[in-house]
Amino acid sequence: MGFWQRVLINAVLFLAISGFFPDTLFVKSIWVALIASFVLAVLNMLVKPFLVILSLPVTIFSLGFFYLIINAFMLQMTSFFVGNEFKFSSFWAAFVISIVMSISNTIVTNYFIQNRQ
Repeated sequence: MGFWQRVLINAVLFLAISGFFPDTLFVKSIWVALIASFVLAVLNMLVKPFLVILSLPVTIFSLGFFYLIINAFMLQMTSFFVGNEFKFSSFWAAFVISIVMSISNTIVTNYFIQNRQ
């Protein structure tokens, strides 16, 4: 799946999650969701690999649980860079939303892979 497809899927997920859980995630508009999705994609390309490498011992010791913390931190960083138009109510809200987004992205990616063959 391509870069722009992932950005669009994450934007739709941001809008859907903010609709289902309005107390945990605030997204002002579809354009803000697209910008936040793009910022998240760029942060995942540039910052996340360094965080994963630096935290590898802790991630191994926690049996992978710390990787979820890194995902939540990436969402919090996205919220910081986008501003008040895209924000989470707390870090733990970002943590839960990162789990929901990971599961949703896995399902969507598997769907596209199966339909491509």
